[in-house]
Amino acid sequence: MNTLAPTLQAFFTDRLARQRRASPHTIAAYRDACKLLLVFAEQHTGKPPSEVDIADLDAPLIGAFLDHLEHERGNSVRTRNARLAAIHSLFGYAALHHPEDAAVIQRVLAIPLKRFDRALITYLTEAEIAALLAAPDQSTWSGRRDHALLLLACQTGLRATELTRLTIGDVHLGTGAHVSCLGKGRKQRITPLTAATVTVLDAWLAERAGRPADPLFVTRRGTPLSRDALERRVAKHTATAALSCPTLREKKTSPHVLRHSAAMRLLNAGVDTSVIALWMGHENMATVQVYIHADLALKERALARTAPQDAPPGRYQPPDAGAATNLPTPSWHSSTACDYAEHRSRERSPPPAHRPMIGITAGSA
Repeated sequence: MNTLAPTLQAFFTDRLARQRRASPHTIAAYRDACKLLLVFAEQHTGKPPSEVDIADLDAPLIGAFLDHLEHERGNSVRTRNARLAAIHSLFGYAALHHPEDAAVIQRVLAIPLKRFDRALITYLTEAEIAALLAAPDQSTWSGRRDHALLLLACQTGLRATELTRLTIGDVHLGTGAHVSCLGKGRKQRITPLTAATVTVLDAWLAERAGRPADPLFVTRRGTPLSRDALERRVAKHTATAALSCPTLREKKTSPHVLRHSAAMRLLNAGVDTSVIALWMGHENMATVQVYIHADLALKERALARTAPQDAPPGRYQPPDAGAATNLPTPSWHSSTACDYAEHRSRERSPPPAHRPMIGITAGSA
């Protein structure tokens, strides 16, 4: 009897959808990982996916599948680890229902995640952001939409999915102007808006003229702007902005780079890292460390506060400058401080009393 097919179906319908209430993005990512694994297993075992058992998906086959992702499909180590996490979740669920395959499942769960190099994040400077915002042709409808979209992304740091899911009712331009979104992990958060962003969004909403439940950014056909469309718009306007700002040619700009740029602007303004984590909607406070590592100006300011190694040590300044005339200067790195203390002790001791008969002999008298 096939053990994988009913387990796989229950994993998606019962475990992910009902028990964990996983998001559609998580379910889609796990689905893609399982599809790739079943296709790979069919090629190596000769069995169609409907006949593959859990025992066929042993540790050597899973290891070969992970190598296939990296070397043949060209996936990064992060993608490889994401696929492995989905497999671990599936086999962890299978361990509860198929104890007869416990040995195979245990060896698969023992496959570790692969370490990878952590490069510095990419972000835009103020000049590059200004060039990007000036790139859309605001004499056209799509140009005004893209200008409002890019300005909102650079100022709020919303994720690409959060931007495309915004509705007209999520934007509040009255007192305490802000934008509300349901972010990653089903966390709702509000982000304040600057006066410049309020002005641009006010003009866009007047032109958009929709209902509160309608998408904020739409295509010409009135459908919501997709994530792929957002990436294409960012790439197009980056190429235009690179004509006036050549440094943009050296950077691969994406909606997530605009999110990094918003965080770096907050960090350069001296905002506390805990506030930045709340602003960006990070689950872990340690995530903000990637912005600190990428901020060279912050490190240069820290370096400027350190004294050069060849600088002389600081000099002691007594309260009364006149009393320190011709006195040795103390130093923490020599014995001069001891000489100084001895000199001060002799100075403070009273002079000996005058005794005229001392040293006078009878012959001399």
